[in-house]
Amino acid sequence: MADDDCADGNPGAAAAAAVDKPREALSDWIRCVCVVTFDLEFGQAMELVYPDNVKLSEEDKTNLCYLAFPDSNSGCMGDTQFHVKIKCAQPSILSQRHVNYNAKCPVFLQADHRCLYGFVYFRQIKDLSLPRGYFQKSVIILSHLPFISLFSEVCGTIAPEYFKHGITGIEVAWHDIQQWPDLYPGETVSLPLLGIVLQAQLICDNNKICSSSNSMVPDYQLPVVVSSLYELNTFGCFSSIVSQIHLLWELVLTTEPIVVMASSPTYCSQVVQALVSLIVPLAYYGDYRPYFTIHDNEFKEYMSKTLNPPPIILGVTNPYFSKTLQHWPHIVRVTDTLKKDAPNKSKLRKGSNLKILDAKPGVYTEYKPYLYKDKSIVKKLLRGMQNKRPEEVQSALLRRHFLELTQSFMIPLERYMSSLMPLQRNISPFKAAPKPWPFNPDNFLASLEYAGPQLTCGIKGDWKGLYKQFFRSPNFNGWYNVRYKGMMMKLQVLQIEALSSVDINNWLEGKQEVEIVDMILKIRQKLDECENKGYPLNKKIKDQLKLKMDDIICSLPDDLKNVLSNKNSSSR
Repeated sequence: MADDDCADGNPGAAAAAAVDKPREALSDWIRCVCVVTFDLEFGQAMELVYPDNVKLSEEDKTNLCYLAFPDSNSGCMGDTQFHVKIKCAQPSILSQRHVNYNAKCPVFLQADHRCLYGFVYFRQIKDLSLPRGYFQKSVIILSHLPFISLFSEVCGTIAPEYFKHGITGIEVAWHDIQQWPDLYPGETVSLPLLGIVLQAQLICDNNKICSSSNSMVPDYQLPVVVSSLYELNTFGCFSSIVSQIHLLWELVLTTEPIVVMASSPTYCSQVVQALVSLIVPLAYYGDYRPYFTIHDNEFKEYMSKTLNPPPIILGVTNPYFSKTLQHWPHIVRVTDTLKKDAPNKSKLRKGSNLKILDAKPGVYTEYKPYLYKDKSIVKKLLRGMQNKRPEEVQSALLRRHFLELTQSFMIPLERYMSSLMPLQRNISPFKAAPKPWPFNPDNFLASLEYAGPQLTCGIKGDWKGLYKQFFRSPNFNGWYNVRYKGMMMKLQVLQIEALSSVDINNWLEGKQEVEIVDMILKIRQKLDECENKGYPLNKKIKDQLKLKMDDIICSLPDDLKNVLSNKNSSSR
């Protein structure tokens, strides 16, 4: 691998010191670092995957190569950062540490083995010594974690070092990454990287018990604080269409197919990500591609006018899409060139107005919202634009409003799901754990009369109609499956706790050997299940069960006692 064409200096002392950990050591945070270059014969080509023992399928490599460069890069001189998302052709298996992390973090921040998030740093500069007259190369950070803000910062730190020092810059960065702590939700972590320390908070699910310790930063080194793992400049993304933001929230909530058209991959990918985050803390269960090009292997499927578009949000920059995607039901045209002296107002544009799509920002749709917009937050944001209120403040106002709106929408659903939980007195230590009652949409809608969103939200409209639309969406299915799984886990834990409190000597009276052995196997199976599935079972309960298992074994004949005792000791 030659790095002469990207190196313009010698590494410093830190870079000169070779990496003292084996290259094969992988990271739970980052899958690998890739470099994509432009080859005159083959076009965009993968030049480097580091560490070199990371295996990417040829299909994944091809997708990454096409996504690594802006779709039309003539206007992208200098450095350009954006992020992408690809489906893995061969989904990997999550490590146990990722499984443990997923068990305690919010669903929308979970590691996903089915996809890879790519954080791209593209450099294009004039270089008359090269055949095409331009130097074009991208550095990509790949991860299964959707830490958009954090990894954009990481990529923005590593890429310049690579362009300056070649592969040695990546080697030293990887050495630092290997020192990063484990993924523990609830902790504030310090992440050393090429002479700086990034500090970030790993968010814990409100319903889970998490640790809350902080990793230390040396006194002499001020950390670079990443205020959020995933949040971007939300207001900057929507400032040109702020009056239609409530409509967009409904479209994302119900996983309607959306196309975002922007002028640059940076802005395009940020707007798509901002749309997905509108419904936090609810996870978005449709697909989304922050940056999508004509070379994608699903391009033909999405262009088809005979098939209904799938529940996906696409971000595009190529003007070609303004013609080929006109049949999509919801098209969002945004611009990142704002006039600073006045608010940039947009209008809701009907589908017949698509001729002006290339020029004016707006939401092009025939969709009729179920809820009225909250005019007070829109006026507050527009007034903030006039008064030049900092975008950080504008973003905080916007995020808080939609967080509260989403919570108002979800609280009745959460309350109804809780009512489907069997009573604790119906849980027997000697029978299988009961299952939650089935979700009945009609019963839920009837409960809105006295326990609906009106209790926590002042927005008027057809809330029942919005819930009915939500029930038909992947977002409902995904949310329900997670909640159902959580309830089943809780019931299993309650059943195990009930078993641990049983008077085992009283139970043993009059039992046959086969019943006693069956009980031992059941307890052992429960303990193994708790361990493998990460059930939040108290250590005291586990110890009580093990003692009861020992008591039961002691009641058996010596031959069975020896066999079961050996199995019991080997499983500990």
